[in-house]
Amino acid sequence: MGKFTSEMVDDYADKLLIGLTKEENQMVLEEFEVIDKTIDIINEIPDIEKVEPMTHTLDDFEYELREDVPEESIPLDELLENCDDSTSDGEVVVPRVVG
Repeated sequence: MGKFTSEMVDDYADKLLIGLTKEENQMVLEEFEVIDKTIDIINEIPDIEKVEPMTHTLDDFEYELREDVPEESIPLDELLENCDDSTSDGEVVVPRVVG
């Protein structure tokens, strides 16, 4: 594909309906340049094309779950001591965030 150009960045930004200033366009170009250099370094690794892609970073990880042992809960009144006076019937009252 070649190098990204300022025009390409503007075209993609327009297609995504985000529009960029000249400074933002330059920042994106600089970021792509770093990505391109990194990909070039990766491509120089001997036999990289023979490496099998991972499907998950923890494919070989074995999960050992602890035994579930019930413990006594902290009394609700004690937990609510951490709140200011904005509690009602054992629940914390918070400001409404949606209309």
